[in-house]
Parts: sequence; C-alpha cells; structure tokens
Amino acid sequence: MTQDMISLGFDQIIEQLKDQAVSQAARRVLAGTVPIMNEGLCRARMEETTAARRVMENAGTPPLAETDGTETGLAEALQGSMLLPAQFCSVARFCTAIRRLRRYLQGAALFSAGIASWHTELPDLSALEDEIGRSVREDAVLDEASPALRDLRRRREHAEQGIRDRLNQIILHHKKELADTYITQRGGTYVLPVQKRFQGQFPGRVVDTSGKGSTVFMEPSAVQSLRQELDQLLLDIDTEERRILWALSDRVASEAEPLRDAVRVMTEMDVLFARAKLSLEMDARSAEITPDRRIRLVEARHPLLDRGTCVPLDLELALPEAGIAVTGPNTGGKTVCLKTVGLLTLMAQSGLHIPCGKGTVIGMMDRVLCDIGDSQSISQNLSTFSGHMTNVIRILGECSRDSLVLLDELGSGTDPAEGSGLAASILEELLRRECFFLVTTHDPQIKQWAEQTEHVVSARMAFDRISLKPLYLLELGMSGESCAIEIARRLGMDEGLLSRARQVADHGPGAAPQKRHRPMRIPATRLQRLQRKPEGSYERFSMGDSVQLLPEKKSAIVYRPADDEGNVIIQLQGRKITVRHNRLRLLVPASELYPPDYDFSIIFDTVANRKAAHTMERKFDPDAVVVLKEGNPADKERNDESHE
Repeated sequence: MTQDMISLGFDQIIEQLKDQAVSQAARRVLAGTVPIMNEGLCRARMEETTAARRVMENAGTPPLAETDGTETGLAEALQGSMLLPAQFCSVARFCTAIRRLRRYLQGAALFSAGIASWHTELPDLSALEDEIGRSVREDAVLDEASPALRDLRRRREHAEQGIRDRLNQIILHHKKELADTYITQRGGTYVLPVQKRFQGQFPGRVVDTSGKGSTVFMEPSAVQSLRQELDQLLLDIDTEERRILWALSDRVASEAEPLRDAVRVMTEMDVLFARAKLSLEMDARSAEITPDRRIRLVEARHPLLDRGTCVPLDLELALPEAGIAVTGPNTGGKTVCLKTVGLLTLMAQSGLHIPCGKGTVIGMMDRVLCDIGDSQSISQNLSTFSGHMTNVIRILGECSRDSLVLLDELGSGTDPAEGSGLAASILEELLRRECFFLVTTHDPQIKQWAEQTEHVVSARMAFDRISLKPLYLLELGMSGESCAIEIARRLGMDEGLLSRARQVADHGPGAAPQKRHRPMRIPATRLQRLQRKPEGSYERFSMGDSVQLLPEKKSAIVYRPADDEGNVIIQLQGRKITVRHNRLRLLVPASELYPPDYDFSIIFDTVANRKAAHTMERKFDPDAVVVLKEGNPADKERNDESHE
C-alpha cells in the first residue's frame, strides 16, 4: 500500500473490510487489496460484489467458517503426525460448514447464477465428517470408534469395580488400623488411609503419605494382582486409542485434495461476502467502471465520515476538461472534497461498492497521487513548504496521462508571489500531460489562472454569509472567497482584531489603526519567579526565629540576628554557635511563635542564671551608694597578715 493510499484513508477502508471476514485466511487475502489495472477484471470484481450483496439481502448471511485449523491439521497429517481429538473436531466442524455452504449456494441460484455455481466446486466431505463424529469428541476417543475399544473399556470398568469391592471388604475387617473409611487414589493406584502407627501391622505397600505425616496411603496386598490386571487393561486401551487416532489421521491425509479445494472455495467465498457485508454496512452501491477519462460523482459521501452529518458531493470531470481548481473558505470542506474523490476512485477500482447515488461513474486510473496535509518532517529537516515540494516532485515523476493527481493548498507555505508562480507552472505541466487533477487554493492568482486557462474548471465550496457557516457544497463554474474574517468571527475572534484585519485587507498594513474598540484583556502570568534580592543584602532574621541549619537540616533558634558581616548566632541543641546567614533557612518567624512581650531568657538562659537575675532585680536599690575608703587600718592589717 502506497503512502498516497494511506493519506486518503484507504488503509482504514481495508481494515473495515478485514473485520467483515470470518477466517484469518480471508483477512490475509483482503489485506492485499489494491486497485485493479485490468478493465475486465475490475468490472467482474464489481459485479461479484453486487451479486453477493443481492444474495445476502435475499438468502441471509452465508455459513462461513474458519479454515486455519483444517489447514494446520491437514499439513500435520500429510507429514505423518498423529492428530489429537481436538484437531479432528476442528476438521469435522469445517466439513459441516462445507455441507451447509453447499446448501446455501444451491439456494442462491434464484438471485445469482454465478455465485450459485460455486457449489459445484465444493467437495462432499460428509463421509469424513461422519467418521470423525463417530470416533472422537473434543478431548477423548469415543467407545463407538471400534468394538475392541468398547470391550476393553467395559473390562476396565469391571476390574475397577472388583478392586473397590475388595477394598470395601478390607475396610470392614481393618477399621482399627484405618485413619478413615474411604477409598481414594494416589498416582492412579487405589489406596486406603492407614494410621502411621499401624503401618507395620497392615498388609500392603505404602504409596503416599499425608502432609502432616500422621496418615499413610497403602495399597493392600490383596488387591495388587487386580491392580496389575487393571494396569494392563489401561495399556491396551491406550494402544487401541492411538491406533484409532493414527487411522483417522491417515483418513484425513487421504482427503487432502478435497480438503484443499474446500479451503480454497471457503476462503474465496469469505472474501467475496466480506465485500458485500461492507457494502451493506456503508449503505453503498456499485458504480459504473469505465476506461474513459471521466469521473462523475452523484450524492457521494466520504465513507469514513458520519453519514448523518456528511453533506453529499456532486462532481463531474470529463474531457476536454482535465482539472478542477477548488476555492472557498477555510473549514469549508475543500480537503474533504479531494479525499472523497481519491478514496472513492481507489475503492471502486478495487471492486468495492462506494457510498454514492445512482449514475456515479468512476474512470479507471493507473495511479491516484496526492499531496494532502502537513508534510513537515523534523527528522528529515523538511519545512512545511519543503515537504510539500518534495512530494510534488515525486508526483511529477510518477504521474502519467491516466493518473489522478490531488493537490491541497498548492504553493502555500512560502512567499506568495513565488508560491503562485510555482503552482501555475506545476498545473501547466499537469495540463500538458493531460492527466486529471484537482487542486485547492486560497491564492487569488491561481484563482485567476484557473478562470483564464482552457480545460480547467473553477469551483468553490459554498458559504452562507448570513449564518457565517460553510455549506460543504461544491459549486462548479465559479470561484469562491476564503471568508477568513467571517469564519474567525464565527469562531469567536475579538471584534477589535477583526476590524483591524478588515482595514489592513482593504487599505494595506500602512493604514492607521482605529481605536474604536476596547483592547483585549491580557491574562495574568502563571509563572512563579523567585524574589531576587539586591547584591549585598541578605536575611537578617530575628531573635526567636525557628530556622533550619544547612546542609545538616537540623532545627535551631536564632539567638542574635545577623551582624553587618552576615554572621548569625543560633542555639542548637543547647549550644550557641555562630554561622553564616546563607546556611540558614527560615522555618517559622518568631512573630508567629511567641507573643510580643515574650521573655526569651526562658529559652536561652539556664535556670540558675534566671534566678540570679531575678534576685538582683528584686533586691536592687536605685538609691544605694557603695563607698570605698582607702587606707582603712583593719584592711591594711589583714593584707599584712596575708603576705606573711
């Protein structure tokens, strides 16, 4: 699938088509759906789709089935492998589906002889279906598979019943040694639960032990010979089941050719009716396929848009006209118009019905080439204009006389004058090649070129100037305006800006602005910037501030605010230390922690110092005078004695 097909949405159509299929094989075939270049095959494919839809509308949905299980089983059988019961059941279900499909196709003869004729290519697999049904079910081989297997299984039941009867007799005579009176199995062996302390007294062998170890599960000696007989029967049963499965595997391998034919026809029917189911889902119809250079769309809808709101498109392009230049407002549907033409052409040429009205004609194209959407690529260092030009150069290198070229906003994304010149030269080259093309533009020079150039049709997307809404209708034979200011007003653009836009559009950017409208409100910024302080300033802090010492992240209290050199004294774990201001982060200011007249000595002074200060304040006498007299004989005498 090419990038042009993806741009037009053809890959999404293929995904919808695959969803209609039942089998993985059909989905793989449908994934490779591409436009058909052969006229006869293209017409036949469209007629097949029409016939399949007619059959479905009258006979109902066909009984299709998955084929992968049958193909896998057949491949293993041909390699000599033994198939399992579940694989045989898958083959049997497929055989049943083939039988029902034969009946369905025979009943379709009233509505399509061509589709009904497919029943002759479906083989009769009823014998294989019956044989598998008699022999196996999903997880087992049935008794009816062979008389020998039925006899062996009956003997096994008798042997198992004999063992249980003998064990019940042992339970009656050995209740004292038993931990409980029930029969169970361990590793396929019938055993009895025996108390461990009676293990040596109970005749038999230990097969298993309980989790706690208080009980041992023993096979009594009296039933060992019966168990050996049962083991031999189980071995014989397994051998007989394998013989039956091997024989059935050979039977499937012997039906290789009929099964392959059935898988082929089932897959082809699944593919065919998937196209019919998609037609019903889209409410589509067949279009006339012609090799002539002509496109006529009647009430065509884009298949990926909501059919309830999508406005039908009517368009006709036929020789001698070769191109259509579509103008009109933004959001008016110009790009949808291009995509509708391209996508419906791809679908019809692939044998699919398209959502359109009666009288639609699709001319066959060898390529549908398009440049639609934003071609900007950061990884490839392409601007929007460069991306578009790269795509256009590729298109010019591939398009032939029978190509359909779709160009959206040709020449945009660069200098208007040079863009107009490039667009005109590209369109003139497409005219020279006589290929069909559709181009959308807002460029007035391209509009003028289209109006003055022979074999080019001007068209516009209609716009209601009263409601200021696009009508999404294509009107051939006339050019349209972009209506950018009206659309901006409908979308809520400020009236002051619209007035200025109209003034610049009419008189050029040099026109003096009119101040008749209130300026637009400027929203406040949502950025949260740091409050940067002047150089040389720093946080002074206050006594009692709760701070955090960095980088240790320890809590402390400011004892003395920062001095002129930025040193702060803090109390940390009962010690007063001096640190730089930039190592402190304010946690809670003192004003939020303490009342205005709080006595900080409670925090910073010891109890003894606070008591001494309190005593000094209490006994302080502001009128007291201390007199020191020199030359006191008593003092002199004491001093002399101290020197001695």
